Amino acid sequence: MLAFLLVAAVSAGTTAALTYREARNAVLQTAQDTAVTSFRDHVQQTGFALPVLPGDDLDELLRSIARKGKPHPWVVFAEYGSVHASSGENPVSTVITPELRRAARSPHGSFERVVKDGVPYLTIAMPMVFKASPDSELPSGLVLYAVMRMTDEQVNVDALLIAGRDGALPGLAVSLIPGLIAARSVLRPVRKLREAALNMGSGRLDTRIPERGSDELADLARTFNASAGQLEQSVRELREAEERARRFASDVSHELRTPLAGMLAVTEVLDEDADGLDADTARAVRLVSAETGKLAVLVEDLMEISRFDARAAELNADEVDVAEAIRKTLDNRHWTDDRIRTELPDGIRARLDPRRFDVVIANLVGNALRHGGAPVTVRLRTEPRSPGPPVLIADVLDSGPGIRPEALPHIFDRFYKADAARTRSAGSGLGLAITRENVKLHGGTIYAGNRPGGGAVFAVEIPLHAEGEGAGG
Repeated sequence: MLAFLLVAAVSAGTTAALTYREARNAVLQTAQDTAVTSFRDHVQQTGFALPVLPGDDLDELLRSIARKGKPHPWVVFAEYGSVHASSGENPVSTVITPELRRAARSPHGSFERVVKDGVPYLTIAMPMVFKASPDSELPSGLVLYAVMRMTDEQVNVDALLIAGRDGALPGLAVSLIPGLIAARSVLRPVRKLREAALNMGSGRLDTRIPERGSDELADLARTFNASAGQLEQSVRELREAEERARRFASDVSHELRTPLAGMLAVTEVLDEDADGLDADTARAVRLVSAETGKLAVLVEDLMEISRFDARAAELNADEVDVAEAIRKTLDNRHWTDDRIRTELPDGIRARLDPRRFDVVIANLVGNALRHGGAPVTVRLRTEPRSPGPPVLIADVLDSGPGIRPEALPHIFDRFYKADAARTRSAGSGLGLAITRENVKLHGGTIYAGNRPGGGAVFAVEIPLHAEGEGAGG
């Protein structure tokens, strides 16, 4: 639009300037030619007695010439050596320039346009000559000057300037109409494309752009629609595959739960009688019992993950003493020896789901004991946040080698193993993923990192007033 207006402005300005220049030159040239021709004719038709002496009728002759001035009245001046006369009140003109006096030495005379005190004048110099022979002319020493005001021509020139300006501005304004039409024809599909892209980004994959015409914008609309259709189909297929996988995991977990309950009952009986069996049989029985327990944990974790995926997990929040809740978690799992250190100030109360918070602390401490190193420190504190409510922070720090930098971005992924050489794990591989989901249900976040002095650290941050956040987490 700016380029269009620039072209229109340059075109209108150039046209107006050229028109003004030509019209101005024509007006001034006409007045100038008329004045010069008329003055030359009247000077040639007037007889002067030479030499010119003071007291002669020179003033009357000059007034006679001045009365015949065209196209406007003249003031005629005569200079002959030290003799100066004029048809006006002053014998010497202040408008005649030294340049014109020097040019008056030419037998053909000269003229000049001068502006004096803001008033334009035409000054004409015409020397009197006599013919010494048919082919030569000699100056007589008498020079006549005509001074004519050009105020009327200046008024006409100013009117031309105003007319050119007043004509160019409306023309420029009128040029806005096709400019707006052209811009609208381009901007409308671009605006629709922007809206469609925003809709696609917000998840409305069925967004399409109307296809009109056969220009480049129409081709762009067709390309966008084709790409959107392919993307919608791909996302639909991915969602269907994800739903099938989620349903499969949930169904398998449910189907395994009942037989696993029976297997656990059997392995408990076998464990009790293992001492009465021979060594190889007892070792096999205990192995089966241990693996069955791991399988039961895996099934329970898969069922928990499937509830998170189906958004069926609920938060049953209650006001609890956070330090007491953490101590209870550690006591229930017999983590009360010197492997665990605690910094749990009393008096910190928050609305939490006790069961889910228990899972969070247990998973983090268990993970630190298995993959980190003792002693493991559990620390509790609160911090203000601006803006927003203060947060509850629970830190779990171990004394192990820490987490490899390349593993940090994936530490909460499902079934991710930070140690690629560790093909089997004591847990299900879902502990940290379940921990993150439980923290998100509380409206909080969890971070993993390494301490400068060595060892991994997991920090859980939960808003102290987030009790209404997460039922649909």
